[in-house]
Amino acid sequence: MLRIDKKTFKHDYIEKFREMHGKDLSEGTDNNRYEALGSLIRDYVVEKWIRTNKCYNRTGEKQVYYFSMEFLLGRLLGNTLLNLGIRDTCKEGLNELGIDLETLEDLEQDQGLGNGGLGRLAACFLDSMASLNIPGHGCGIRYKYGFFEQKIINGSQVEAPDNWLRDGNVWEIKKPDKAQIVKFGGEVRVESLNGELKFTHMNYDPVLAVPYDIPVAGYENNVVNTLRLWSAEPVNNEFDFSSFNRGDYLKAIEYKNSVEAISQVLYPDDSLYEGKRLRLKQQYFFVSAGLQSIIKHHKKQGIDIRNLDEKMAIHINDTHPVLAIPELMRILMDEEGIGWDDAWRITINTISYTNHTILAEALEKWPIDMFKKLLPRIYMIVEEINRRFCEDLWNRYIGQWDKISKMAIISDGYVKMAHLAVVGSHSVNGVAKLHTEILKKQEMANFYYMYPHKFNNKTNGITHRRWLIKSNPELTNLLKETIGRSWIKHPTDMENFERFAEDKAVQQKLYEIKRNNKIHLANIIAEQQGITINPDSIFDVQVKRIHAYKRQTLNCLRIMELYNRLTENPDLNIVPRTFIFAGKAAPGYYLAKKTIELITAVGDKINNDKRIKDKLKVVFLENYRVSLAESIIPAAELSEQISTTTKEASGTSNMKFMMNGAITIATLDGANIEIRDEVGDDNIVIFGLTEREVLDYYQKGGYSAWNTCQGDERIKRVTNDLINGCYSYDREKFKTIYEHLLTYNDEFFVLKDFDSYLKAQDRVDSLYRDFSKWQSMSIINIAHSGIFSSDRTIQEYATGIWGSGYLYKNL
Repeated sequence: MLRIDKKTFKHDYIEKFREMHGKDLSEGTDNNRYEALGSLIRDYVVEKWIRTNKCYNRTGEKQVYYFSMEFLLGRLLGNTLLNLGIRDTCKEGLNELGIDLETLEDLEQDQGLGNGGLGRLAACFLDSMASLNIPGHGCGIRYKYGFFEQKIINGSQVEAPDNWLRDGNVWEIKKPDKAQIVKFGGEVRVESLNGELKFTHMNYDPVLAVPYDIPVAGYENNVVNTLRLWSAEPVNNEFDFSSFNRGDYLKAIEYKNSVEAISQVLYPDDSLYEGKRLRLKQQYFFVSAGLQSIIKHHKKQGIDIRNLDEKMAIHINDTHPVLAIPELMRILMDEEGIGWDDAWRITINTISYTNHTILAEALEKWPIDMFKKLLPRIYMIVEEINRRFCEDLWNRYIGQWDKISKMAIISDGYVKMAHLAVVGSHSVNGVAKLHTEILKKQEMANFYYMYPHKFNNKTNGITHRRWLIKSNPELTNLLKETIGRSWIKHPTDMENFERFAEDKAVQQKLYEIKRNNKIHLANIIAEQQGITINPDSIFDVQVKRIHAYKRQTLNCLRIMELYNRLTENPDLNIVPRTFIFAGKAAPGYYLAKKTIELITAVGDKINNDKRIKDKLKVVFLENYRVSLAESIIPAAELSEQISTTTKEASGTSNMKFMMNGAITIATLDGANIEIRDEVGDDNIVIFGLTEREVLDYYQKGGYSAWNTCQGDERIKRVTNDLINGCYSYDREKFKTIYEHLLTYNDEFFVLKDFDSYLKAQDRVDSLYRDFSKWQSMSIINIAHSGIFSSDRTIQEYATGIWGSGYLYKNL
């Protein structure tokens, strides 16, 4: 915890402002004031940062490096002030200077380093590692434009560059002296020297990887870990003047542009060859730069490279960083002179892998020709890993060629990254109990039976510091008043809050807190959308990446059905509802973008229909991001977690909503099962097909969406409304959704679960009318949410996978 008084802070802030802007505080803009504050807080952090790194080097603690394509950090100012323990001091000091802290916090750009749950999980994990005194650091890419900024124009998603770095980033420190060279293309010369093979990468295209370090402060413990993000730059950053003078204008800029494209955007569209190639370049770029940097650092500390696995753990977050396996082998063999067997031992013992999905589209594979041409030395290593692995398979499964082909790392013209991840790591974990069981028994069964010791479960978590303490200060104060402060450091102590489940005064206070949060969100909606929201309606929220398996379509069809009933009977006795959606669709995902168009079209019609007496409102909030989520989640009363059972690995938004007192309506998918196990059947609303039923349909068939539709007049009507002009004069506009449901047999069982979903929603309506019951359910959900803190998850990773100890004493 930073020890600083208000007087010192005010002096430091005024001096920092003058130093940066060369004028008096009274003459500055709010942006000037934000920049000065952020820079000052970073200065405070740097002292602890230096001390932390010195301590790690002195004690020789095993360090964890978390490799991820995404780190969805959100805004850092408020979170850093909270973790340093100086937010109140700064707020009071700024007030005395005539400055509002919240105004400055709102000026900060969300860091555009991720898209959805994968990136937010990585951010939570960094926070928890620092807060638990674990020497753990992140490694990723410094995207210039991130994913994209989502605009909703005429009801459709339009992608614009997310220029989050336009005004700089006060939190990062560029480290050009730590830059690394990453090599693409060229060819490999193989020589035999003294009976050993020597591999030399020649005629390659070099890329300079320049690191930018961002401090990650732990909660009130003086620990500051590092998120290192790599930016791609030309090795020679000078303009190619000679080529320009010769008239070769394009060549003069081609190299520079091709290099900078590597760290330009997150997830370039990979529907075409060049997009796929760029994604592969991105993945190798940051793992190569990261590993080179890490190994140089450890060698500098005098560590024997042959004992590397005892001093560091590399964790790969999904398949994107799997090239860390062959890259570590390359460094150990080609640069350190270690033989294959020892290099393989070190690599396997060092690297661990989290699988986040069973969806085939996300289990990456790369065309052999592309891979071999772009990464010739890495391909040779993968080819040898595959040869040795297949040799083991041949000895184990004699004559079972089909099984061997299915398990091979290289087969059917592709390099299969998930297979490489399992073979080349010592641990493979799923992120919820059901997900892990599906991996073991279904998707990766062959690998599980070969390597049962590698597979384990680590259910995801969220950091309660950002998603409760920072996002919901009134609820935080209520918890402090009722159960004390121990839960801040030990989140499972929140269970003590259950004692107040039937306390009328606490129920009333919780209701008032929720209503205040709803009013705050309603004001945001009114400002951004011009839609007036009833704060006494149920705030029914589904915010997440737009994807067919997440079933925003099911939610939308249900709204359409309810609207139909209201138009026939405007006096229908229902609790008014506000349906809130947010989320981005991948630019090349046509069906997801059509889903957004449907939601906005349904909203336009319902919100302007006076017949239904404002009983329903539908809102799609554009450009979903961490800072927006911090306003939505505390206001939510019903959390929509309605993915097709077996498809959502875990989910983390379900945990955030639960922690803020929302009731979950859910399928028995991902971590919803564990939420139900914690709160009991009476405090969650479950519907839909079971795991066994879904898997049986996928394996044996027998489901007919058409017959389901024809057998239910409600379904027949809402699906017809997609193509009869009800929501668009263009009757073809939503035909893609109609066909996905009926022509292509409803892959994600939207129509099959429709009736069960409606019944579950009727139960929600009934429960909400019982004030005491609803508040009691809310209290019980909050009380049992501590188990889903990422602190618990990281403790399990540290002890069960990484073998990383804790620095128990504060630094």
